[in-house]
Amino acid sequence: MSHADAIPGLYARHAEAFDRVRGKDGFERPWLDLLVAPLQPGAHVLDLGCGSGEPIAADLIDRGFLVTGLDVSEPLIRLCRERFPAHDWRVGDMRDLSLGRTFEAIVAWHSFFHLTPDAQRAMFPRFASHAASGGTLMFTSGPVAGVAIGEFEGEPLYHASLDPEEYRSLLSENGFVVLRHVVEDPLCGGATVWLTQRS
Repeated sequence: MSHADAIPGLYARHAEAFDRVRGKDGFERPWLDLLVAPLQPGAHVLDLGCGSGEPIAADLIDRGFLVTGLDVSEPLIRLCRERFPAHDWRVGDMRDLSLGRTFEAIVAWHSFFHLTPDAQRAMFPRFASHAASGGTLMFTSGPVAGVAIGEFEGEPLYHASLDPEEYRSLLSENGFVVLRHVVEDPLCGGATVWLTQRS
């Protein structure tokens, strides 16, 4: 099994450890401010790779948005359901995303970059089919094209990124305009963030 294929099992086996160590101090909040700036109260937001629901989904829920969360880890989705039972939590793989509806905002924070380059390329039509007109899409990537293998709980943790220009092309081809792109944002834990809008 490749390191990329091992991702779902890793997050299922180590769900409690992930929830425990996942930073919840809200350093992502300035980016979430930008993501939801065009939204009206009660708007629907799709959180891809939602983990345990904290801190991203929790922040969005606190703002009054209706969250649909998707994650490959059943134990992590179970935590979401316990914490935020009024929202829609689903066990599933974003690569198979087909919900038959659109959302005013989509976020894939520190999740999309676990996909292989080809799987990432294939996600952009799925983003487009789930984004409402004028809806926002935010995701994190690596700073440059390549594969990086980290470690979590003693197991290899796969990450991959396309070249920034390829992301721009894929976004444009699928009807998204880049609003903001910051490489290794020092105010956000070094995350490389893309904020886009469906035209």
